Amino acid sequence: MQDRVPDNRPYFFLSYAHTPQWGPDSGDPDHWVRVLFNDLCSHIMALTDLPGGSPAGFMDREMRSGEGWPEKLSENLAACRVFVPLFSPRYFSSEMCGREWYAFHERMLNARTTGTATASAIVPALWTRVDMRELPDSVRHIHVEDASSGGRYLNNGIYGLIKLSRLRDEYDETVFGLAERIVQAAREARLPPGRPRDYESTPSAFKPRGTGPRHIRLTVAAPTEDSVPEHRDARPYGDDALDWNPYHTESARALSTHAEELIRSLDYRVTVAAFDDENPAEEPHGSAERQPGILLVDQWALSDEERRSRLKTFDAYARPWVSAIVPRCRADLQNHGPEGRRLAEELERVMPTILERARRGDTRIAVNGVPTLKSFTKVLPDVVAYTTRQFLKNAEVRLPPGPHIPRPRLADPYPQSGPDAGDDPRGEA
Repeated sequence: MQDRVPDNRPYFFLSYAHTPQWGPDSGDPDHWVRVLFNDLCSHIMALTDLPGGSPAGFMDREMRSGEGWPEKLSENLAACRVFVPLFSPRYFSSEMCGREWYAFHERMLNARTTGTATASAIVPALWTRVDMRELPDSVRHIHVEDASSGGRYLNNGIYGLIKLSRLRDEYDETVFGLAERIVQAAREARLPPGRPRDYESTPSAFKPRGTGPRHIRLTVAAPTEDSVPEHRDARPYGDDALDWNPYHTESARALSTHAEELIRSLDYRVTVAAFDDENPAEEPHGSAERQPGILLVDQWALSDEERRSRLKTFDAYARPWVSAIVPRCRADLQNHGPEGRRLAEELERVMPTILERARRGDTRIAVNGVPTLKSFTKVLPDVVAYTTRQFLKNAEVRLPPGPHIPRPRLADPYPQSGPDAGDDPRGEA
């Protein structure tokens, strides 16, 4: 029997919003987070067979003053088994916490897409009471368990339990239950290690305060298994255009599903549609013009004459806030054969406006043929950000319905009384 390779990775990454000091004598404002962290580590060492000397968890305390902390942060986000965000009002306004959430969620999504892990490895905990109705859209699918009786955990959070001496037993019970859920999530998810992500280029999963809801329309232009040309490999296609999976050698799921989850993790609301189900001629007067749009286009969609014509119309009507991504899988040899090269050239003639616009901006790689799923995952947030900026920059402001009110103007304080009025009302000649 082959010996099992020991897994000495940290069980959890504790993600929390640092509390600022309120004065010179305020002490360490995150002292109680450290207490929670130490208690969790003690429980996990007792609940698992993690070898002595191995870190049970990770938190970034006392890292920011030293060099290399972004790299250390990224390494632990890529290695830890479970992500434990401490929910608080301050947490969802922290760009750093948003980046940590996105980096881990992206790793988890990549594992789900490739079939190496399916269960969630995010175990949230309430540090202080939060209004669940006000959570960002990117985290609402994560369930927060009530770990204490009588709802005292939901009402007070862990901070309240630890600070109120009469609730000490509740604190012990809650933290032990949290440690058990961390261990259980690690066993169920079996999330493999990932590659550290550059922290500085990682987007935040939480939208800035005051920006309101954000929307993206995601459209897929691809043939189906029945409509693909006879000589084309049908494995990337399914019954619907939304089933298109150009990276089928890397991924077990449709590209639209992967893209939708990535965009949602950026705190956007997403509408997904097949291009064949839309009418591009009606786009300028429809709802699509009032939200940024991204078109995922398969060059093999141009094999159909009618679809090719509709894509040309779509390009002609394209607003500045409509972008495109052109997946061209490196492992798909037909993409690089004579027919694939001809279709790539045809795409340049059919969609010159959108493609040239992307090349003038900062999303050139998105339309030059994205070769791998990893490249697609990396470029999609950049396209979302670019498209949103174009929308905010170019979209017309729509006035609410109602009677027209003329723009106010400053009146002349010294109006003339007639054509020959030469007297100065101030009494000056």
